[in-house]
Amino acid sequence: MVLGVDPGLARCGFGLVKDEPGSRLTAVRYGTIETSSRLDDSSRLAVLYNQLTGIIDSFTPQLVAVEKLFFNKNTRTAISVSQARGVVLLCAALRGVPVREFTPLQVKQALTGEGRADKRQVEYMVRVLLSIAVPISPDDAADALAVAICARHYVNWG
Repeated sequence: MVLGVDPGLARCGFGLVKDEPGSRLTAVRYGTIETSSRLDDSSRLAVLYNQLTGIIDSFTPQLVAVEKLFFNKNTRTAISVSQARGVVLLCAALRGVPVREFTPLQVKQALTGEGRADKRQVEYMVRVLLSIAVPISPDDAADALAVAICARHYVNWG
């Protein structure tokens, strides 16, 4: 089982994907961890840590896959995402779960075959590959599932 994570301080997406017979993948659980903007950053990071360790302890994934930080023009967002990524890496390390990191380009290529695919195309392929009939909301959960699927594509389990 792979835990995919789309890190964020306000909203962190997660998605657990497992292999099924016949080379199929199934979504075990997905959603978001949301933190209140009324909390200070350290308290928000603690919420994220507690929720992620709970998910890891409950589902015991073999791998944590996380999206690499894509720097944009918003420095404040980049810093908070970096802090959230650090918590994800810490949670995995403390639980002895290996981590693989993937760029947004790698995720898009693994799912759609096109590195410039938009969010709508990626979410559609996540639904197709995991046989999910309804749209996945919010985007952070779909992105986390995409990262988990990408990990299954790139990581050699043999």
